[in-house]
Amino acid sequence: MNFRNLLLVSLCSFGLTGVANAQTGKKTVSEERMQAVYNEIKTPYKYGLVMVPPDNSEKMDCPSVFRKGNKWYMTYLIYGGRGYETWLAESKNLLDWKVKGRIMSFSDTTDWDVNQKAGYVALQDPKWGGNYKWKSYKGKHWMSYFGGNSKGYEAGVLSIGMAFTKKDPTKVHEWDRLDKPVLTPHDKDVRWWENSTMYKNSIVYDKSKTTGAPFVMYYNARGDSLKPHRGSERIGMALSDDMVNWRRFQKDPVLGKFNKGITGDAVVQKMGDMWVMFYFGAFWQGTKGAFNRFACSYDLVNWTDWKGENLIEPSTPYDELFAHKSFVVKHKGVVYHFYCAVNKKDQRGIAVATSIDKGTSKLNFVQPPKK
Repeated sequence: MNFRNLLLVSLCSFGLTGVANAQTGKKTVSEERMQAVYNEIKTPYKYGLVMVPPDNSEKMDCPSVFRKGNKWYMTYLIYGGRGYETWLAESKNLLDWKVKGRIMSFSDTTDWDVNQKAGYVALQDPKWGGNYKWKSYKGKHWMSYFGGNSKGYEAGVLSIGMAFTKKDPTKVHEWDRLDKPVLTPHDKDVRWWENSTMYKNSIVYDKSKTTGAPFVMYYNARGDSLKPHRGSERIGMALSDDMVNWRRFQKDPVLGKFNKGITGDAVVQKMGDMWVMFYFGAFWQGTKGAFNRFACSYDLVNWTDWKGENLIEPSTPYDELFAHKSFVVKHKGVVYHFYCAVNKKDQRGIAVATSIDKGTSKLNFVQPPKK
C-alpha cells in the first residue's frame, strides 16, 4: 500500500460528520428518486479485466471513455515508477481494447509538470445514454489534468493544469498545455480543505449556466485548516468562462467526509432533469479498501449522497484490494461501469462491470515471477 493510502488509513478513527450538501435548506433528491437512479445505473455482473499493463513494472489507472463514429476510445494513466503519463486505447465493443499510444508524456525540461501528467476528458456530452462525444470549444479539444515535478506515485505537490489540441483526439499525438497550472494548493484564495495537494479533475460543459458559468470543474484535493498533510480528500468546484481562467466556487467542498479518508474522482452525467456524480470512497470508518458510489443534484452544487450499497466494491481476486475510480456509460440499453481494479499484489488494471451478463473476460494480470 502506498504512502498516501497508509496516511489516510489513520484518519478512519476520527469524526463522522459528512458534507453531502454544500448549503443547508437546498433542494435534496428524494429517497425514491435516488433508488430509481441506483436501479438504472447498477451493474451486478463483473465482466473482469479489459486492460492490463504489459508487465509488472507498470500500473494502469483512471479510465475515461468517449465515442467517435462507430468506435470507442479510452484515455487512461500509466505509472511506471517516475510518475503518471496519459495514454489512449480503442475498442469496437467496449470490452476488447487495443492500446494506441501515449498522448501526454514526461518532459525533459524544467516545466512544473515534468514528472506527472494525469489527464481526463473534458467537455464530454453529459447526457446519460447519449453519444458520449468529446466536444470541442473554440476549435480545440480539452483535457484537464493534475501535474507535478516530483517523481513517484502521486508524489510531491500536485496542481491542476489544462491541455488542448486542434488535432483529432482519437489520433495519437502529444497534446499542447498551458504554461502554468490553473489551480494550485498555494494560490492566495486556496480553501482550507485543498491546501496540501490536488488530484483528479473533470469538467462539465453546462450551456444553461446553472452556476453562472458554462464550465464547471469538479476536483478532489487534500488539506486541512490546521494540519494540511493530515487532511482528508474531498471534492470541490471551480468555474470558468473560457477554459483558461478558473475561479474557486464557495469555501467548502461539495462532497466528502470530515476526517474520513478519501472522497474523490468525480465524473458527472445528466439524467433527465438531474445530475449524477459517480465518485469513489476509500478508508471510511467501518469500510475496507476503496469502492464506487454516487450522488445526485438538481443544480450541480447541492448533492444528495446515496445511502445504499456500493455500485462497485472489492469482491474478486483481481480487485480484492481496491475497486474504484468510475467511468460509466450506457450504450444500447447496457450499462458499462469501468473502474480501476487493484489486487493484493498491488497490480493495477482496468476492469468493467455491466448491467447485463456479458460473460467473463479471459484477460489476467501478468503473473509475478516466482521467488
